[in-house]
Amino acid sequence: MLRTRIAVAVCSTAVMSGALAAVGVAPSAATPTRSTATSVSVDPPGPAPDCGGVRPAKPGGGLYTCTFTDDFEQKELDSSKWTEVDTSDHGFTTGLGVLSPDCYVRGSGNVAIREGVLRLASRILARPITCRTPYGSFKTRDTAASVMTAGKFAQTYGRFEFRARFPSNATSDYDSALWMYPTNQAYGKWPKSGEIDIAEWFGNGYGTNPVFPSLRYGGDKPAEVTGRNCKVPTAGTEFHRYAVTWTETTMSYYYDDKLCFQHSWTPAAPLSPPQPFDRPFHLVMTQTAGWYKPAGTTVTLEVDWVRAWK
Repeated sequence: MLRTRIAVAVCSTAVMSGALAAVGVAPSAATPTRSTATSVSVDPPGPAPDCGGVRPAKPGGGLYTCTFTDDFEQKELDSSKWTEVDTSDHGFTTGLGVLSPDCYVRGSGNVAIREGVLRLASRILARPITCRTPYGSFKTRDTAASVMTAGKFAQTYGRFEFRARFPSNATSDYDSALWMYPTNQAYGKWPKSGEIDIAEWFGNGYGTNPVFPSLRYGGDKPAEVTGRNCKVPTAGTEFHRYAVTWTETTMSYYYDDKLCFQHSWTPAAPLSPPQPFDRPFHLVMTQTAGWYKPAGTTVTLEVDWVRAWK
C-alpha cells in the first residue's frame, strides 16, 4: 500500500484501489485502475436486522433503523455478508510503492474468527511465495488481509460503526483501515468517486493522536479532509467504537460516541454537493503488512462488530 503522511492527508490510496479491483476493476500489472461496478440494493432482504437493539438518534430527529450487522459469533466469515479479498482474483495488492508488495490469499488463515472477534492479520513468511494475479505473478514474503461487503451490502447515507482494537505491535509502515468505498465509480477514477475513511491506524507513529478519519474526493484539500484531533491513546490495547454519520451535506466522525471531526465537501467541477457522496458505498476492513519486516512478524486488526443504520 502507498501510505501517505499526515502532511498530505492520511488515506487508503492503494487499499481503495484494491478494494475496487475486488469488485470488478481491470487493473494494469503495475498500478490498479478502476472502472464501474454494478450497484446493489441498499435495503436488506427480509426482516430488518437488529443492531443489538440500539437505535442511535438521527441528526435531524428520530431514530435510525438497523440495516446491517455482524457480531462475528459464527465460526467462519459469513459469505452472505463479506468477501475475503484474494489477489489472484482481481490483482489487488498493496505495498507496491516500497517494492514490498502484499499478497492477499483467501484461506491462508489471515482472516479468522475466534471467540466472537474477527481477526485480520498480516504475516511475514520465512520463504517467498508466488503471488498470482490476472496480470502476472510476483514473489513476496508479505501477506495481508481484507474483507468487504461489495456486491452484498451498500448504502447511501446513514450511520456506520465498527468496534475494533488496532494492533499494538504495529509501526508506522502498517495501515489498519476501517473504511467505505463506492460500489459504482460513477464519477471517475479515485479520488473522483470518493472514499470514506472512518478510522485508520498507523501504529504509534503519531503519539497520542494515532487514529485518523478522513474523506477523499476530487478537488479535496489535504489539510482539511483529515481529522487530527480524534485522540484514542489506547487504540492499540483496548476496543473502541469508530463511527461516521453521513448526511447529504456533512460527514461527522464519532469515536466512542464523541464527535471529533466534521467535514462538508465541495468537489471539483463539474460535480457539486452532495456528489460524489450521493451513491451507495460498501464497507471494507483491511490490515496491510509492514515494510521489510523479519520473518514471523504478525500484526492483527481485531473487530468485535460492524453495524450500519439508516
